[in-house]
Amino acid sequence: MIEFLKQPWAWYVAGPLIGLTVPILLIIGNKSFGISSSLRHICASCMPANIPFFKYDWKKEVWNLFFVLGIFLGGAIAINLLSNPAPMEVNPELAGELTRYGITDYRSLIPQDIINWQSLFTIKGFLLMVVGGFLVGFGTRYAGGCTSGHAIMGLSNLQLPSLIATGCFMIGGFIMANLILPLILSL
Repeated sequence: MIEFLKQPWAWYVAGPLIGLTVPILLIIGNKSFGISSSLRHICASCMPANIPFFKYDWKKEVWNLFFVLGIFLGGAIAINLLSNPAPMEVNPELAGELTRYGITDYRSLIPQDIINWQSLFTIKGFLLMVVGGFLVGFGTRYAGGCTSGHAIMGLSNLQLPSLIATGCFMIGGFIMANLILPLILSL
């Protein structure tokens, strides 16, 4: 059984399992799936201030904090007990393209060649980690939720704002991956 869990799961298994999260949360307690809202709950609980955005009863949403904690613990268990020791398989065409940008280390999901403490103090690293992180956070707040909240929960509830947000996420991802990222990596 453990060897089965160590193998990559096909999209047609993992996708429906993620998709079943929506009806389970709705049936259990009319809860909405989303991860980015947990940061607001943490801030509201740890930093009580006179900031209107954080003045609400965050204790009603404590289940979301446990949900995120479960995701974190599940990831920690998976990486420590269920990780596959085989090298990461990368498509040869992608490997050739990444080699042109100096990315050759595929031992983990994070390319250590560009995402590390030393590269944080380079223009490329700063753009990828700091500016990219800020833009993800800004976009999440501006869109009123993250990709999981809109694409999984919002679309399953047939919400037009989630359809628009998901379309923008996809267009933005395409532009970033195909137009902007190659420019940053070539710095």
